[in-house]
Amino acid sequence: MELQSKIRELSSQAASLSRQALEASKVNRKRGLDLMRQARDASKNCQVLIQQFKETEVKS
Repeated sequence: MELQSKIRELSSQAASLSRQALEASKVNRKRGLDLMRQARDASKNCQVLIQQFKETEVKS
């Protein structure tokens, strides 16, 4: 269950950072790019956790 909550948290964080990046890029392109990079990293981490979750479900 802990893995699922981490997945939800990272997914939410990635979406939030992406929205912030879109808004920030209108004013400050560099800040927008930085936020989008953070969103992409959070999304990648989320995908790793999803894969781990799927693997544990198969073993169960």
